[in-house]
Amino acid sequence: MKNDFLKAIENKQLVRITFNSFEKGKIGRKCVPFDYGESRKFKDGKERYHLWDLECPDGDNHNLPLLPSQMINIEVLKETFNPADYVQWTPNWIIPRDWGQYS
Repeated sequence: MKNDFLKAIENKQLVRITFNSFEKGKIGRKCVPFDYGESRKFKDGKERYHLWDLECPDGDNHNLPLLPSQMINIEVLKETFNPADYVQWTPNWIIPRDWGQYS
C-alpha cells in the first residue's frame, strides 16, 4: 500500500482510500496524497499517511493523518490533481517530489 501511495504522490494522482476510523468504523474517501512519515502535529514518532480529504460529508474538507494500522486499502485513481489547488503554505515535505514550486 505504501508504495502505491508514494507513486500517487510522485504522479500527482488522487487516491481512494478505505480506513478504520476510531470514531466511526470503516470509511471510504477520495483524497489528495500529501505526504508519508512522522507527524509534526502529533509528536509521537509514528509514521502516518497524510492526505487531504475531498469527500467530507459536512463539506469541510480537511487534513487526514492516518496510521498505517488504520489503512485498509489504497486505490490509485487515474484522476490527477494540481498541487496549486491545495498547497497554500510553504511546504516542508518528508517525501521528496517534483511538484515545481510546491515541492
